[in-house]
Amino acid sequence: MYILTSKQITEADKATIEINKITSSDLMENAATLCFQWLHTRLQGQNIKIHVFCGIGNNGGDGLVIARHLHQHGYHVKCYVVNFSEKRSPDFLINYNRLKELGEWPTVINGESDFPEINFEDIVIDAIFGNGLTRKPKDFTKDLINYINSTKVFTLAIDFPSGVFNDRAVVDKDSVIKAGHTLTFQTPKLAFLLPDNKDFVNTWEVIDIGLDLNFIESLKPTDHYITKYEAKQLYLPRTKWGHKGTYGHSLIVGGSFGKIGAVNLATKAALKIGSGLVTAYVPKCGYTILQVAIPEAMVEVDNNNLLEFFNIKTKATAIGIGPGMGISEKTSNGFERFLKENKLPLVIDADAINLIAQNKKLLKYVPGNSILTPHPKELERLIGKWENDFDKLEKTTNFSIKHKVIVVLKGTHTAIFDGNNRYFNSTGNVALATAGSGDVLTGLITGLIAQGYSPLNASIFGVYLHGVTANIAAPETGYETFIASSILKYLPNAILDLFQEEVLDEKEETEN
Repeated sequence: MYILTSKQITEADKATIEINKITSSDLMENAATLCFQWLHTRLQGQNIKIHVFCGIGNNGGDGLVIARHLHQHGYHVKCYVVNFSEKRSPDFLINYNRLKELGEWPTVINGESDFPEINFEDIVIDAIFGNGLTRKPKDFTKDLINYINSTKVFTLAIDFPSGVFNDRAVVDKDSVIKAGHTLTFQTPKLAFLLPDNKDFVNTWEVIDIGLDLNFIESLKPTDHYITKYEAKQLYLPRTKWGHKGTYGHSLIVGGSFGKIGAVNLATKAALKIGSGLVTAYVPKCGYTILQVAIPEAMVEVDNNNLLEFFNIKTKATAIGIGPGMGISEKTSNGFERFLKENKLPLVIDADAINLIAQNKKLLKYVPGNSILTPHPKELERLIGKWENDFDKLEKTTNFSIKHKVIVVLKGTHTAIFDGNNRYFNSTGNVALATAGSGDVLTGLITGLIAQGYSPLNASIFGVYLHGVTANIAAPETGYETFIASSILKYLPNAILDLFQEEVLDEKEETEN
C-alpha cells in the first residue's frame, strides 16, 4: 500500500474528479458519507451528544456532511464552524448551505466565549484542519484545541488530527488535537507512523474513498506501508524437488562470554524460517551451549571468550553478524579483517553496528546491498543526532543511498530504507520490546536470504512475520510474558496466517 505526500493526495483528488467526471463536492460527499457510516455502524442510533467541529476549508466541508447525515438519522448532534478566517472553500459553502436547508444552523465560534460545554461521555468529531494545513493553529483555535483535549472526551479525527502536518514535524504540541481514533482517506499518512506524533495519533484506519488507483500508481510513490497483501506477494513457495542444499546455508557470527544467548536466538531463527543449513560461529565458551541447545545447527569456534580471529571455514550463502559479539579491541580488529575479506552482502546487527559506528571508515568495506538493523540509539551512533522524525528519515535515507545499504530501523512501525524507497511495517505490538527480539529478527532475515529472497524482500518479509508473531500471541500471552523465544514459537502461525483468507475462501466455495 502506498503512502502519499500532501501534494500527491491533492493531485490524486484532482485526477479522480477529472477521470470520473464528477465534482469535488461529489468526492467530498462520498468520503464524508463513508465516515458517517463508520460511526453509525458503531453507535446504532445511541443517544450520545456528538459535537462536530468544522474548519472553513475542505476538511470542514467533510465535517458538515457528517453532521448532516447524523442529523438526518436522528442523532443528538451539534455542529460548530471554527471561524479562524474570512475565507471559505467552495465545497465548504455548498455543504454549509445544505445543512442550513435542513434547519440545522451551525454555531459559529469566534472566540473562547463561544466554546460549547463538552462532557466526558460526549463524542467530538474533529474536522477543523486536514491535509492542507501549512501552519500551526493559533489564537482562539489553539485555545479550542486545548479545551477539547482537556475534556478527555473521545475524539474522532477526520483524515488528520487537527494540527498534525503530513510532511513535516509539529512545532507546537499545544496546538494539536489528541485523537482517540482517526479515519484517514485512501492511504496511510507518514505522520501517523512516527514516534514524535504518538500523543496525537492513537489508533487509525484507512477509508477507501475511491481515488483513481492507476493515477496513484503513475505517481511512483517512494513510501510504502506493508500489509498482509504485500507480504504474501513476497512469499517463495517450495517445490517437492527441494532439499536442504536448495535452501541455502546461513552463517550466524557473534557471541562473547555471557552473551551466547543472542547467537542462540539468531541461529534458531535462521533454522526456523527455513534455511537449509545453519552454522554458528562463536567463541569456544559457546560451543557446548549451541550444540546442546540447537542440535540441528553446526558450530565453528574462535578464541575462548570472545571473537578474535574470524577464521571462518563455512561457505555460507548468507551471513548475519553482530549479536552478542562485544566490542573489545581484539574483536574490533578481527571484524575489520573479516569485512575486508568478505564479499557477500551481510546482515549487520548489534555490536557489529556499534563497531562500525566507532570506526566509520569500515563502511567502505561493507558490501553493497548489505542490511543494517539498528535500533534508534544504534542508528544515532551511525548518522548522528536528528532534530525530529522527519529529519531522521531524511538522514537515514541519505545514509542508505551513500553507502548502498539497506537500513532496517527497528521500532513500532519498523522502517526499511532502500535508497529513496521506504517501507513501513504494519504488524507487531509492544510485546516485541523484549531482550533478544532483535537477535531473532537478524536470524530471520539471514535465513530468508540464504534460501533465495533478495536482501530487500528478506528485510520486508522478515520484519512483517516478526511482527505478526506478537499479534497472534498477545491474546494468549499478554504483552509482558512474551519473550524472544515466543517469536520462534509463533512463527509457524505467522506464516500460515498469510494464507488464512485463502483457506476461508475455499471453505466458503465448498459450502456454497
